[in-house]
Amino acid sequence: MLSDIKKIKFHQNITDTIGNTPLVKVNKINQGFKPTIFVKVEYFNPGGSVKDRIGKEMIEEAEREGRLKPGGTIVESTSGNTGLGLAIAAAVKGYKCIFTMPDKMSIEKIRLLRAYGAEVIVTPTAVPHESPESYTEVAKKIVRETPNSILANQYYNPKNPESHYKTTGPEIWEQTGGQIDYFVCGIGTGGTISGVGKFLKEQNPNVKVVGIDPKGSVLREYFYTKKFSPVFKTYKVEGIGQDYIPGVLQFQYIDEVIEVTDKESFLMARRLTREEGIFVGGSAGTAMAGAMKVAERLSEKDVMVVLLPDTGERYLSKIYNDDWMRENRLLIPEKITIRYVLEGKKGVPSLISIDPVTTIRKALDLLNQHNISQLPVLDKGQAVGSIEESDLMGAVLGNPALFDAPVSSLMKPAFPKVHIDESINQAITLLSKKHPAVLVEDEAKVVGIVTRFDVIEYMSR
Repeated sequence: MLSDIKKIKFHQNITDTIGNTPLVKVNKINQGFKPTIFVKVEYFNPGGSVKDRIGKEMIEEAEREGRLKPGGTIVESTSGNTGLGLAIAAAVKGYKCIFTMPDKMSIEKIRLLRAYGAEVIVTPTAVPHESPESYTEVAKKIVRETPNSILANQYYNPKNPESHYKTTGPEIWEQTGGQIDYFVCGIGTGGTISGVGKFLKEQNPNVKVVGIDPKGSVLREYFYTKKFSPVFKTYKVEGIGQDYIPGVLQFQYIDEVIEVTDKESFLMARRLTREEGIFVGGSAGTAMAGAMKVAERLSEKDVMVVLLPDTGERYLSKIYNDDWMRENRLLIPEKITIRYVLEGKKGVPSLISIDPVTTIRKALDLLNQHNISQLPVLDKGQAVGSIEESDLMGAVLGNPALFDAPVSSLMKPAFPKVHIDESINQAITLLSKKHPAVLVEDEAKVVGIVTRFDVIEYMSR
């Protein structure tokens, strides 16, 4: 029975939990570097990203100005996270949402937005910013055609940097006790770095603000040359970088801009997860990779704070999918093992085998069914021999009665074995010595077979 609600510690609604995200010390990735490095982990926000901070602010400002009325629709072009921040606040307040997103964004982001009841329209990535097909222009068109709707307009809305000036910046200053020398942040709309940078420099003009830009974006070049180049190259990291200059980006609060590649970004994101236990997305990897370039020239006295924008849960189908990383030439291990070749086999099971009493007829059927030319012969899991299609066919052509003979009557010696974590070079050596295939072992069990074709196909990819 409720007697006094004032005694219960609670939040009025989920948007009241936005902000006050933790500052965490980096302990492993910075080995060999001199400065003390902290990360501001923004996935502790209810929507899992730094963009929760601006979603609520932009909606409430539109309400105060009378632009957003009951039953209204919020429209925005987003890489996903701002949309989610808006969708959370809209769910609490009872508004509809329509979001446009470039087609390079992960499927997880699209499904998240739809889970909150938002309509998501996917647009081409590789089109100019001013193209009618671009996600920003499509969003504007939707607003023109939808009664009682507003464009949240994160790229030009002053509430974007203002929300970080009011919350993120003061949090960092308070958490470090004013002991911060470098603030490092990826540049997307520019709202986060502008708002935080302005606040920190007002507290201490000597604080250096470093922006990190993905290779292919135009922002770094513009920062140093003040010239806008229309040449835009697509890149795979999501949520940061631009093909134009956003209106909320205030370069006067930025001291330096560093470029980071997709590969550097994604490998660093995976390192943060595996070495520090901090599960982040690609743009966090971009920020951290850039931060380590800055750290190379700093001393033991320096304190750096790196903002990590979102969670890695939005990128399970990409950054944390080894197949996707390899297909995009972003995951090239120092040692390519047999495991990679085995996992890369397409259209056929890792291991197809027969036992010694299987008839030659059934063996030929199995070879034909899977379009393969050799099979290992296993007896209770142990390799006892091998057969090749050409040998079996030659034998039954000369003597059809052999169709129903056991394969043991014609089998050759077993294929050589390699451990699943051996280098691919070990398999290549064996396969080049007239062995058509090798058996793959793991924990003393035969778990697969790799042929010359399998190795050649993997190497060609």
